[in-house]
Amino acid sequence: MSLSTEEKKEIFKTYGKSDTDSGTSEAQIALFTTRINHLTDHLKRNKKDFATQRSLIAMVGKRRKLLNYLKDNDIERYRAIIKKLNLRK
Repeated sequence: MSLSTEEKKEIFKTYGKSDTDSGTSEAQIALFTTRINHLTDHLKRNKKDFATQRSLIAMVGKRRKLLNYLKDNDIERYRAIIKKLNLRK
C-alpha cells in the first residue's frame, strides 16, 4: 500500500508538530498504525498472501520498538499517543 502525499501530510499534521514533521515518534507511530490497519484488512480478504503477512509482522515490530522508545523516554507522550490511536498495551 502506498499512501498519497496528502494522506501522509494529514497524518503528520494530526500527530506531529506540523504537516512536514515526519521525524517525531508520534508521527511515525501513527503512519505505521495506518499502514498496519490497511494490511490487516487486506489479509482478512487474502488469507494466503504470505509476503504481505511477513511485512505486516515486521511493521508491527517497528511500531513496537518506537512505542518502547517513547515509553522509556517520555511516558506522558506515550500515554497520549496510545489513547489517540486506540492501541492496547
